[in-house]
Amino acid sequence: MSLRLPQTLSIISRYVRKVPVRSSTFPRRSLDTSVKGLSTGLPKLDKEEIDVTFVKANGERIKTKAKVGDTLLDTVVNNSIDLEGFGACEGTLTCSTCHLIFKQSDFDDLPEKPSDEELDMLDLAYDLTDTSRLGCQITLSKAMNGLEVQVPATINDARK
Repeated sequence: MSLRLPQTLSIISRYVRKVPVRSSTFPRRSLDTSVKGLSTGLPKLDKEEIDVTFVKANGERIKTKAKVGDTLLDTVVNNSIDLEGFGACEGTLTCSTCHLIFKQSDFDDLPEKPSDEELDMLDLAYDLTDTSRLGCQITLSKAMNGLEVQVPATINDARK
């Protein structure tokens, strides 16, 4: 089925707000440009930020800003933090290279427990502790402001 422009405009105009349309080819008409019930404003592009500190095995502390809703892996990538080999699988839960160690209190406050897939990957990580998690699986919230995580000295890329 092929629709001509006037028919298409008629169909579209049932769903959107009327805006004048002018053209030398087509007569002056109104075209509705907003879908009923949906916002026509731009989405909020700036997410709220929190402070996160990564502590390397050598004691070096890397303080950075992280966006609420991002993962710890996103934070490392988006801030170009130099953690060699970190997040090699880009968050596909296949390598264990984004292994991080949490303080017990922060670990206990995490909203979600690790999935079976995450636990399988953690079994392959070096320096595993009872408070180990994969950074690609930790989504940041406002409550995590000031979070401090340990970065193990070595990584194990389970894909190799």
